[in-house]
Amino acid sequence: MRAARLIKMVLLLQSRPSMTAAELARELEVSERTVTRDAQALSEAGVPVYADRGRAGGYRLVGGYRTRLTGLARGEAEALFLSGVPGALREMGLEDAASAARLKVSAALLPSLRDAPRTAAQRFHLDAPNWFTEPATPGLLPAVADAVWDDRRLGVRYRGRKGEVERDLEPYGLVLKAGVWYLCARVTDEDAHRVYRVDRFVSVRAGDERFERDPEFDLPGFWRERAAEFARSVLRAEAVVRLSPDGLRRLPYAVDPASARRALASAGPPEADGWVTVTLPVESEEVAHGQLTALGPEAEALAPAGLRARLAADARRLAALYGE
Repeated sequence: MRAARLIKMVLLLQSRPSMTAAELARELEVSERTVTRDAQALSEAGVPVYADRGRAGGYRLVGGYRTRLTGLARGEAEALFLSGVPGALREMGLEDAASAARLKVSAALLPSLRDAPRTAAQRFHLDAPNWFTEPATPGLLPAVADAVWDDRRLGVRYRGRKGEVERDLEPYGLVLKAGVWYLCARVTDEDAHRVYRVDRFVSVRAGDERFERDPEFDLPGFWRERAAEFARSVLRAEAVVRLSPDGLRRLPYAVDPASARRALASAGPPEADGWVTVTLPVESEEVAHGQLTALGPEAEALAPAGLRARLAADARRLAALYGE
């Protein structure tokens, strides 16, 4: 543990002109006294760490010293490509590997480029979860991520719609969608790739056996196809709706974006008052009821009859509450 910390300290000093004891303590997650002892140990080992005394002092490397410990390990190199999603790295247990990789890259950069990681981080940040949600990290995610990295077969118990089932999987990749983690895996006894929500795994068991990954498998392409297929399967019904100009503008915020696009594409010519009639793909009458309620008087359901009756009943109750 101390050896790794000493290496990290050298890389930090190599990537910056100088650092105070407080800055090093914060980066290394130790006390300033430990920083002093580590600097002395490095100096005794032949690393030219120089301490500037005084209030503005700190530590720096002298004589143009360059460590040769900048070679990336495989795990660090892989984690580096995910360094723009710090929350995802933390949840998969890869935060330390990414931090080490970034330090090594910074140490290898020319002095004129060493502020590149900081300036990039100040300009771009990815916040994956939806607004007003507090996604919980699945407890089994790190174990699943390890199996994905190592191409190890997984024995899992999964909570499905009809109860718990057991599956033997070849885990191909993880996808983070709107704060929810999904595993794309090949089911060995079905010879088919499927998608599983990681938070529905009841247990995960990774064996020593590795599987041979299909080189033709394309994770982004597979996910796009499954996502489109899922959207089509969910929108099993239709509603015929009249929308005011304001309702037409607000429709994409009240319903699923794919549903809104298909509805707007089906819109007929505007009526004299500007209202238009669309055919809206919906998941069910109940879901459509909640979605159209958000549009209030800017939407009129024409069909199915049950949906129109629900909204009419709402209108009568509202009139009773707010009427004269």
